[in-house]
Amino acid sequence: MDEKSTRPLAELLLDGAARHPNRVCIRLENESASYAELEARSRRVARSLIALGVEPGDRVGILMANCLDFVAVIFGASLVGAVGVLYNARFKAREIAHVTKDSGVKIVITNDLVEQHTNYIELLKRAIPELASSDLKKNDQHRPNQAQSVAFDSAPALQTAVTLGLANADGFLGSQAFYKLGDACSAETVEQRRAQVDINDQALMIYTSGTTAMPKGCPLNHIVLQHAGVIGGVTRMGLQDGDVIWGPLPMFHTAFIQPLTGILSVGGTYLSMTHFDAGTALEMIRRHKASLMFPAFPTITLQLLNHPLYNADSFAAVRVILNVGSPEELRNMQAQMPHTIQITVFGMTETGGSVAMCELTDSLAMRSNCSGRALPGNEIEIREPNTGASLPPGAAGEIVVRGRGVFSGYFNSPEKTAESFYPGGWFRTGDLGSLDAQGRVTFRGRLKDMLKVGGENVAAVEVEGFLATHPAVNIAQVVAIADEKYGEVPAAFIELIPGAKATEQQIIEFCKDEIASFKIPRYVRFIDDWPMGATKILKSELQTRLCVELGISRD
Repeated sequence: MDEKSTRPLAELLLDGAARHPNRVCIRLENESASYAELEARSRRVARSLIALGVEPGDRVGILMANCLDFVAVIFGASLVGAVGVLYNARFKAREIAHVTKDSGVKIVITNDLVEQHTNYIELLKRAIPELASSDLKKNDQHRPNQAQSVAFDSAPALQTAVTLGLANADGFLGSQAFYKLGDACSAETVEQRRAQVDINDQALMIYTSGTTAMPKGCPLNHIVLQHAGVIGGVTRMGLQDGDVIWGPLPMFHTAFIQPLTGILSVGGTYLSMTHFDAGTALEMIRRHKASLMFPAFPTITLQLLNHPLYNADSFAAVRVILNVGSPEELRNMQAQMPHTIQITVFGMTETGGSVAMCELTDSLAMRSNCSGRALPGNEIEIREPNTGASLPPGAAGEIVVRGRGVFSGYFNSPEKTAESFYPGGWFRTGDLGSLDAQGRVTFRGRLKDMLKVGGENVAAVEVEGFLATHPAVNIAQVVAIADEKYGEVPAAFIELIPGAKATEQQIIEFCKDEIASFKIPRYVRFIDDWPMGATKILKSELQTRLCVELGISRD
């Protein structure tokens, strides 16, 4: 996919609608849309966004569970040159408020689909208090033809909140009114906007946890957004015309966007799920004849393999499955899927998903022990973390990457961007690894003070910063503890303010509904005497202490 062949994101959908309009594009448990139907829905969203005053480059926030509305808003925003800001649906009000303000979201769109007991309308009201007292009431009945703007002191760029649900909600522009506004916008206006979209424009922004106190925005242009899915999908996963790929991961994640762009590029069908259930998933994979799978994480795949309905022939029609995990996990999973080739990858949000992938012809050892070579158009080197000097094959150091599949910097954070790149456009991943003589990369751990909880990045400093807001907490330090289900979970060591009292359960309860559940410490220990180096607390010693106590390995 060179620059001449790269198209803006929405063109993937429009091209598919032109070539095979009646083929199913997206299918979930209880709803589906053909290419033509999804195009029509996306164009309807586009007209309404224009009517609400959305201009090229404006941010459109999307906060909802997996559904067709989610995908239609992504493509609708893309059609008019707007940037979709994908909220992590597991974020709590504090994090949502940060993303809304930091990104400069102009319009935020949700619906009334409740996922895992989360009501996103109520969550947005908590994050943006002005919504609860807004005079934007039941516009479907009162002012259906007028765009409404409200002043939000907590999010100065925000003008309108929209719900695409069946029922109206106070403070939100309802679905009927939202789409009614679009009736006044012509199809020609959408086409004019579409023609102005450039492949170097920002397409989506995804917020990811890092070494800052709050999630940081990763703007991805149309090239980066599609590179892993299209190039990786065709050259490494072997995507073919009309393939059907199953992927249950949340639509705010690159692990959804990557296979979505790939499957659309070959006119295939994407099978997604609003509520992951292993039994339902196995039936969906069988009934709709999935030819590829993108579960990505062992926490998903192992639920399928361990389900009573699963047998060795359940994936007989599945040519390829993509998972990440330890070599042991990958080998064990592959052994239970005799008809399917399992490959693994190395990547992150900043690379639009995978920056390196295995090849189908690689041996089992290669597909389990390393993450393959850089995708065409990307480059990978290993650098000495302190000096930045390039290291030879086999030497361990920091993995650095550059190329068409690598973003150009964090949003609204020039200092973080500057420290994350070497000259020449080399992005410092913060991960430890090595390259073999053939250029295959092996991941060996994280240099950053980061945890990986069930596939989600968690910055220790973010959790520490929140714990420090507890009135009884003086100092908090967070470390990773190995966990069979999630890979890692957070554990907090806390020094209380002299005279203050708190229990482990009280600390955990303090976190609930304030930070995402995967960030909440699984273990809390209180400490008076910190193990110290020259100037810093020795987190490795804290981790060792708790591992010894729990009787588990540090690895």
